[in-house]
Amino acid sequence: MAKKNSVKAAKVYFTDFRTGYQGENLPAKLKRLARKAGLGKIDMNEKFVAIKMHFGELGNISYLRPNYARAVADLVKELGGKPFLTDCNTMYPGSRKNALEHLECAWENGFTPLTVGCPVIIGDGLKGTDDVAVPVEGCRYTQEARIGRAVMDADVFISLTHFKGHELTGFGGTIKNIGMGCGSRAGKKDQHSCGKPRIDPEKCKGCRRCGKECANGGLVYDENRRKMRVDETRCVGCGRCLGACNFDAIDFVLDQAVAVLNAKMAEYTKAVVAGRDAFHLSLIVDVSPYCDCHGENDAPILPNIGMFASFDPVALDQACADACLGAKPLPNSVLTDNLASKGFVDRHDHFKNTTPESEWETQLAHGEKIGLGTRKYDLIRMK
Repeated sequence: MAKKNSVKAAKVYFTDFRTGYQGENLPAKLKRLARKAGLGKIDMNEKFVAIKMHFGELGNISYLRPNYARAVADLVKELGGKPFLTDCNTMYPGSRKNALEHLECAWENGFTPLTVGCPVIIGDGLKGTDDVAVPVEGCRYTQEARIGRAVMDADVFISLTHFKGHELTGFGGTIKNIGMGCGSRAGKKDQHSCGKPRIDPEKCKGCRRCGKECANGGLVYDENRRKMRVDETRCVGCGRCLGACNFDAIDFVLDQAVAVLNAKMAEYTKAVVAGRDAFHLSLIVDVSPYCDCHGENDAPILPNIGMFASFDPVALDQACADACLGAKPLPNSVLTDNLASKGFVDRHDHFKNTTPESEWETQLAHGEKIGLGTRKYDLIRMK
């Protein structure tokens, strides 16, 4: 006789964006949802609380409004905690590749201590090199995850996620927000690529800053060309040189298969949340087809659905994915354009129909396998 699956379903709480005439506003409703989902059960008295979110790339306006961050920060303070908003620097060139530009980007997009009611701290420091090697047990790809130091220094961790499409991972949900988002520049490189760095001689200024970060002699200064070059016999591919270059002269080939990328994101998420109190919020609103890391956002592919909360990041992403797959695509979007194009093969999946090369199931299946959470959930609705 086959054994029954003894894994209990996780509780995922949901509410829509209706407020009613003269009703509460949406930030207040988000606070009420968080309380109902059990955030108040966490002891936050005098504890540092990291609220991880995406501040949006400059030019992109589909990221979560600062009002939602303010609601979460205010609730943490009501519970006795000391909140701060955080994100880690990006691996690619853009407006968030070092802490100075990242903070300016956050401020320009509305995330200031005045608007959100708490400090804004870049988790992996000035150049993305201030990280911690976090051991991870029971994982296939990751033994040590490189996580931003400020993220790991916090006593309590909260993720506040904008659930949207993604050109590689199908969607960007809670696991993406935590796993990829909390990785330092070296951590992001570890998830994206197993390769070695490349130095663009046209962009290299020969300043030798990157060489000071290399502990293995993998970077060599060419006296004749006055440029840096990679010694692949010594380079271990750690990625720390990325944060040292101020001229975007160093990059890595993003050569990981999507399934491996998804699995590594789940493993990095486990590194962030294991051994401490963690709580997760995810909002399906302004569902752009691509990541908020883009310097633009296309028309939303799906309608605004609602706000979700859970202690389980896997169940939360599964519930959000199910809600999106059950929604009707919006007209005049990438999704409906693809479906209407001649010869297009309908994959019966809004995310795969938006970006056919993407794949999202692996991050949930692997997350469940390594004990990050469960895909089984009970949806509890709040009016």
